[in-house]
Amino acid sequence: MRNYSGQANTVVITWRLFTGFFRIGAFTVGGGYAMLPLIQHYIVEKKHWVDKNEFLDLIALAQSFPGVIAINTAAVIGYRINGLSGALAAMLGAGLPSFMIILLLVNYFFRFRNNIYVSHFLAGARAGVVGLLVYAACSLGTRILRNMRAWFIFGIGVLLLVFLHVHPATAVITSAILGYLLFAGREGS
Repeated sequence: MRNYSGQANTVVITWRLFTGFFRIGAFTVGGGYAMLPLIQHYIVEKKHWVDKNEFLDLIALAQSFPGVIAINTAAVIGYRINGLSGALAAMLGAGLPSFMIILLLVNYFFRFRNNIYVSHFLAGARAGVVGLLVYAACSLGTRILRNMRAWFIFGIGVLLLVFLHVHPATAVITSAILGYLLFAGREGS
């Protein structure tokens, strides 16, 4: 994919990264994984800064670092698009709305958490988040699970997490090792 920092004013690209991630962060309830479909829409489909396959690679890279997936994803994508200034702008854009909203609402939440309307709002928001997560899993899964080796690794991951109750980091490391062993030397797989 192209590096946009040399093609346009880096200040403009940095501002677009900040505002794009700020809007995503401001209107996503449910955390980082719920943000992934919105990030994909903005970065891949709207701005065309990376293609779908590169987006998946960037998400995988972001998940390999410790920390919050939304901030990690913003950092990796921002860096890919516009270097350090892009990473900082995207991270600030993704994190600032949550920080501001928490500061505003934390006071009121404890006063109104037993309010029936607040409870219903939160129940609906939680259900919507599950929908976003299922959409993200299906959207990413159709691009990743394209051959038997990928399905095998997926199955091992499910086995480790659901049935053996291993730590998610162990499942990721095991999957990465299996991916290396099964895909090494097979370009285009």
